[in-house]
Amino acid sequence: MPAPPASPARARLPLAVYVLGLSVFALGTSEFMLSGILQPLARDLGVSIPQAGLLVSAFAIGMVVGAPVLAAATLRLPRRTTLIALLAIFGLGQAAGALAPSYSVLFASRVISALACAGFWAVGAAVAVSLVPVNARARAMAVMVGGLSIANIAGVPAGALLGQHAGWRSAFWAVAGLSVVGLVGVVALVPRTKVPTGDDRPQLRRELTIYKDKQVWLALIATAMNGAAVFALFSYLSPLLTDTAGLAESWVPTVLALFGVGALIGTFIGGRIADAHLFGTLFGGIAASTAVLTLAPTGAPRPVPVLRPGPFPRAPLGGGGGRLAPAAASPRAAPRSRTPPVNGLQH
Repeated sequence: MPAPPASPARARLPLAVYVLGLSVFALGTSEFMLSGILQPLARDLGVSIPQAGLLVSAFAIGMVVGAPVLAAATLRLPRRTTLIALLAIFGLGQAAGALAPSYSVLFASRVISALACAGFWAVGAAVAVSLVPVNARARAMAVMVGGLSIANIAGVPAGALLGQHAGWRSAFWAVAGLSVVGLVGVVALVPRTKVPTGDDRPQLRRELTIYKDKQVWLALIATAMNGAAVFALFSYLSPLLTDTAGLAESWVPTVLALFGVGALIGTFIGGRIADAHLFGTLFGGIAASTAVLTLAPTGAPRPVPVLRPGPFPRAPLGGGGGRLAPAAASPRAAPRSRTPPVNGLQH
């Protein structure tokens, strides 16, 4: 669908763009919330913390596979219909996770949810920019990415808090409910679109030509490695905070919120300086992540709020990594965990 003509005045974004942002909030909350409910989930399903952590890998695999495959498969389908289908599948995946009687069922539900999540991101971004004038496209994308930022600041900590007080399944039900709200909004507010024809018709072969560029592969590999390093720690943040650093589980939502705030500030700073100092931002962000990931287990005396100032909004490093330091620096000084070790994780 051709973009609306640009207007010299600052155009107001249509409600449909904010609905897409709300949907991304639900997707982002589901993507990252396991880091806050890993322990109660592992206890309930009778699996170890490393096994529970594989649920994070399941979602990641679904995202990696789903993004290119679904982008190609839905290239010529009506975008509104595609969004509705993907959001419905995602919501059903959350409900299946909440009802999962076993670890294997939950694992499968995470993969299915991730496939739908990846497809929604690809199609939703295209729809968001198509609904606004050219001079408002950046703001439309900011709303979508903002949904992910708010998920890290509010959604993930809220999921952890809900999981602690009402059981981990309640967090999945909450995300399923948000998915229903987003689905209703997409049905009501996202306009119908026709499949592009002529020169605007998407062609898979043309889309794939970008991967002939070695610089694209370099950027993808650097992003993947940096993200893997950060989220290897983040995924197990809850048991590390409680079973290693000796904090009470009630602290987990707070530290997750600090992570989200750090990610938001880092993204804001990176966006401001990347245009003028692209490689400085890249090297600075990766160096900062490396420094904190090294510092976290070796002896920072107090929490370290970390800004992830780089153009990798999907791989931010938030605050709170230094909370691990007291136990690592001095086992005698570290307080005993107020919860028992979970499935082999020792103090």
